[in-house]
Formats: sequence, C-alpha cells, structure tokens
Amino acid sequence: MPVPARRLPLMMPRRRPTALASRILVLLVSIVAAAVPAAAAQPQQPKPPVPPPPLVLAGGTVIDVTNWGQSADDIQDAIVFIRDGHILAVGTRASLPIPKGAQVIDCTGKYLIPGFVDGYAGIDNQGQASADLYMGVTTVVAITSDRHGWVNHIDQNAHPSPHIYPLDSIGSTDDWSLLIHKPEWAATLKNPPGRSVELSPEDTARQIADEVKLGTRVLWLGHDLTAANTQWIVEHAHQAGLVTYGEFISTPYRVGVQAGVDVLLHMDRFQLGVIPDELQQPLMDDPEGAASRTAYGYADRLPPTDFHLRAYAQFLSSQHTALMPTLSAYYLRLPNHRNLWKDPAAHLLDMASLNSPPDPVTGEADYPLGGWTRHLPSATQRWMEENARKKADLDADKLWAINRTIFAAGQHYLAASGAPSSGTMPGISMYTELEMMVRLGLSPREALAAATNNYADQLHWTELGQIAPGRRADILVLDGDPTANIWNVRHINTIFLDGNQIDRESLLKK
Repeated sequence: MPVPARRLPLMMPRRRPTALASRILVLLVSIVAAAVPAAAAQPQQPKPPVPPPPLVLAGGTVIDVTNWGQSADDIQDAIVFIRDGHILAVGTRASLPIPKGAQVIDCTGKYLIPGFVDGYAGIDNQGQASADLYMGVTTVVAITSDRHGWVNHIDQNAHPSPHIYPLDSIGSTDDWSLLIHKPEWAATLKNPPGRSVELSPEDTARQIADEVKLGTRVLWLGHDLTAANTQWIVEHAHQAGLVTYGEFISTPYRVGVQAGVDVLLHMDRFQLGVIPDELQQPLMDDPEGAASRTAYGYADRLPPTDFHLRAYAQFLSSQHTALMPTLSAYYLRLPNHRNLWKDPAAHLLDMASLNSPPDPVTGEADYPLGGWTRHLPSATQRWMEENARKKADLDADKLWAINRTIFAAGQHYLAASGAPSSGTMPGISMYTELEMMVRLGLSPREALAAATNNYADQLHWTELGQIAPGRRADILVLDGDPTANIWNVRHINTIFLDGNQIDRESLLKK
C-alpha cells in the first residue's frame, strides 16, 4: 500500500515591515533613548528653605493690657515665639511646645509687657534716644519746636533708637515745621511777625499730601486754627491715614471733638473747653493775647465741683477722642516729687537740650526772674522767687483738682511725657507719667494700657501695643508685677526691640 504523505503545519508567510511602520519604530526608539539621559541630567527642584527656629521667651507672665486696661486675662507660664522682629505665637507652655534648636530665654518669675509708647516727645540726639530705650520706651511720637530741645529736627539717625513716628503741624505757618526746609515750602510756612496764621485750603491740602510722602504719622492742629479749618483738616487727614492731635484755642473744644479729632493734648489746655461762648468768641481773633489770658483765668478759677465742668467731662467721655494730659509737665510743682537727676539715665542728657530743667542738686523746678531784677537786693530776689514758686504750686493744685473731675467721668487716656519741656526728661518722665496717672485715679493696669495698647485701639496702630501674634516684638521683661505696683515698671530685666535683645547697661555709656 502506498504510504500516505505526512502533512506539514501551515506556515503564515512573513511580511516585510512597511516604510511607515519602520519610521514610527525608529522614532519611538530615538525618543526613549533621548529621554533617559535627559531625565538623568535634569536637576531636582530645590526644597523651600526651612525657617530658623524662633526665639522663645519661656515661663513668664504675659500681662493683659487690652480693653483700655479693663481686662485681666494674664497668661501665666507663657511661651512667646519671636521671629524676624515680630511675635509669631503666644500661649501656655502646654499649648506651645518649644521646637528643637530654639534659642530659649528663661523668664520664669518675670512679667512681660509691651514696650512703652511716648505719644508726644522730642528726640533730637543720641543721648535722648538712649535714655528713652533705657527706660523701656520703644516708640516715640517725635516733635520739633522751640519748647522741645531747641533743635529744629528729629534725630532719625540715632542708633540704637526707639521707633520714631514723626509729628508735624498742619494748616498754619510754622517755623518749626518738618517741611520748612524744602524750597517749595520755605516761604509759605514762614511765620509772619507776631503770630502764626492759617494757610489756604489749597496749601493745606498740598501740605497733607506732602506730609504723607515725608512719612509723618501725626498732625498737630494748633492754636490759631478756626473751627471750619479744624473740621476740614480732621476729615482730610483721616482720609489720608493720618492721626490728629488737637491743642485748640481759636477752635471751640466741642467743635474739634465732634469733628473727630483723635487726641486732645495737655491737661492745662483741654480744660479750656469749659469756657462760655462769650469768652470763646474773642479767641478767634486773639488766640494768644489778652482774650486768651481771660479765658484761661476763668477755667483756672472754676471750682472742681462746678456743674459746667462736670457736664464738659461727661461730654468728653461720651466721644471718640482720647485725652493725652502730659501730667509730667506738672510733676515738679506737685507734692511728693523726687530729684529726676538721680536716675541713672539722667547722665545721658545734656542740660542745654532740655527746656527749664530742674536744679541738678535739689531736683526742684527753677523759677527764673526777669533780667531787670538783678539790680534788686538779694533778699528781695529770694522773696520774689519764693512768691513765684508758691503761685506756680497753687496753680498746679487747682489744675490737678480740675483734672480729677474730668477723670472721674471715665475718660480714655494715652500716656505721653511731653519731654523735654517744662522740666521733663526723655525716658525718665514716662515713668513719672505712669505714676501720676495712678495718682490721678487709674489702676496700674489702666496706666500700662495707656502707654501701650490704647495707642493701637485709639489710633489703629495695630503693629504695636500688645504681646500678641503679628505685633512688633518690642517687649519689656520685668522683675516685679506692674499690676500690683506701678513702681515695678522701673525694674526692667531685659528689653527686646524688634525681637533683638538690648544691652541695657551699654546704653548708659555715652
């Protein structure tokens, strides 16, 4: 039988790749080959830098100065984180663990308060700047005038120095204006003989704009501004973000306050708001002459219990305006004062840069007589000096009684020394201001608030005034509780300015 043929498996014919497939294959291979070294060579994105550990103040008690000194939510065994000149966080030790590597300053048993704000003072040399810092003043609303240092400038080159917030006059001619050195302002601001005069609305508007460019923070509304100009200036200053201080004579105080002025200056000025209309009207034409003396004489003689004074005090307490009494200007005329030259910071101060400084030996205010008295017998001169002293002391007692009535209505206060005028001293007189506020009737905590957070609440300067997140790290570490005794603010252990620890003892070296 024939042998059957063996079947072979069917084989699919092999196809040659088309030209298009070949090109695609070559392209894929080249892409893969190029991607491998490119991926290997591509640098990795840098990681964001790790911020340095914060400075930590640990274990102290953070004093609450909010709500005009009415709150008392102190933080005990507190942790305060500081970085880049600002406060990052504040809390209890249980709520804020200390990070590794942090620089820790042990504040156990200490008390932490914000640095003081002196709301009205001159600062025209390094000695004054150092005296302020030594006494815990970390911010100064700085002024220039013939009464404050006799130098027509603010020393913004002092180092170290508190933060400086310049103040300037507005709406009037002024030989001490910060703008008068600019050629475009020299003729406009130059005082004519006799007294300053109001500027035109156009010049005032231009002045506000230039003050903003200059970095001015506060505008001073002075004696010769009439009511209509005061109202206009307050409105436009606030639109420009500037704070307004009022020291009125021509403008009735009620008008200035109702216009929204932020601050009334000086215990011996804002009492003028109690005078009747018939005494106010002549002040529009004679703010510095006989009409002024008559008006102040009326206010000085008013009994502290007078109905009109109490009504005026109630009016002030019902308004937005805060009072800045600069009580320290009368410190040497009131009982229980001490020799300010005994303070360690006093040797930093040049007597030539102070206005009417106290006697360095006795610490008492001087009452110089006119040059014509030098021909009188010595006994007569001493008698005249003693009479001048007694009269000044009596006037201070009357003014103090008036201000106690104004205080009793429940005012909002801001602390300021007025230094270096009328026997006050930079830095040192901030302490006398706090002491006298307590003597007036404020609690120690309310006095502390007047020198710290009241400025944030009243003037919207929310960069300062509290030991709280986001605020500037200007901090005083005290050895004693200042809410128990205001004298304890003198016991400064450490000062931080912008988060930097200040060598306090080195400040005493001229």
